[in-house]
Amino acid sequence: MDLNQIKQRFGIIGNDPELNRAIEIARQVAPTNLSVLVTGESGVGKEVIPQIIHQFGARKHNVYLALNCGGIPEGTIDSELFGHEKGSFTGAIETRKGYFEEADGGTLFLDEVGELPMSTQVRLLRVLQTGEFIKVGSAKVQKTDVRVVAATNVNLLNAIRDGKFREDLYYRLCTVPIQIPPLRERKDDIVLLFRKFALDFADQNMVPAIRLTPEAQELVRNYRWPGNIRQLQGVVNRISVLETNRLVSAEVMARYLPSEGAGNLPVRTGDAGSDYMSDRDIIFKILYQLRQDIETINARLDNLPAEEREGDVHSSGKLLISAKDVHSSAVPQEVPVSVQEPVSIQDVSAELIRKALERNGGRRKPAAEELGISERTLYRKIKELGIQ
Repeated sequence: MDLNQIKQRFGIIGNDPELNRAIEIARQVAPTNLSVLVTGESGVGKEVIPQIIHQFGARKHNVYLALNCGGIPEGTIDSELFGHEKGSFTGAIETRKGYFEEADGGTLFLDEVGELPMSTQVRLLRVLQTGEFIKVGSAKVQKTDVRVVAATNVNLLNAIRDGKFREDLYYRLCTVPIQIPPLRERKDDIVLLFRKFALDFADQNMVPAIRLTPEAQELVRNYRWPGNIRQLQGVVNRISVLETNRLVSAEVMARYLPSEGAGNLPVRTGDAGSDYMSDRDIIFKILYQLRQDIETINARLDNLPAEEREGDVHSSGKLLISAKDVHSSAVPQEVPVSVQEPVSIQDVSAELIRKALERNGGRRKPAAEELGISERTLYRKIKELGIQ
């Protein structure tokens, strides 16, 4: 399978030479059992590399599991990785397998590996060296055969110098390093990615896709994109929701990008929990769903007789909401909405997160993807909002 076929299969957009080199290394190392360390800034798309390695390796018919190490509390990370015995800690009501046991014979992707606590790093080093691990609360040594691919946006050499990461574990993980370039170094790919995200949003929401004028294309090509592909996708989604003119000018585009000074700040590669404008992304998601709800209400009211519709509005004490309240002229100018108790953005955010978790069976990763934020940010919001 050539490079273009691999890109098509895994949904990779772009022709940057450094990106192509990373894909080629992944394909070459796949048939081996060597450990691979994928590095790159947050939001560059590191998660696709372990998928390529797994699918082109001898383990492709076995299980593939991915774990975001930065999205799990320090007190439970050992249990997630290695499992635990019943009664080993408060809440351990039954014996549970960990990722290394579940992935036996397959591939385990450890994302944000630089966030692991030192005590867990010791246990990880042992399982990488010997294939042996011990469940939390157990004295029995177990064996596993797992291909490990790790990823980080942290400079691990600096972390070693600061005493936050074990040097022996670094060299065990980094047998084959793969570097993913940041989006600002892939200028020719930026417009391609913008178009892809715009078409995806249009297909999912049955609206016309937004397009960029030549001046707007030049603007996005020269912007620094500190949040990389994740930031670009968030910007595309916001513009798709809030702009009624589907041809986006440079002037409009500039309103959705942070100021030039903010764009020139150093990229925060050491904070795995940073998620560019994540709170605003949630708010925009709320606004978009609110607009859909309003349109649904309006359509139902249109089907009622005029006198009955007018009577309902006046007798039930409903108020009028204008389109500018949700930043879109596509919303009807006067829509009856029931008067209820005041609701804060925090309340609506919590409800949005609860529904996303319910739709995804309580799994944080797909819920975070649905909300357009990172899994770690979702975990933070769950704690902040007190969601059970």
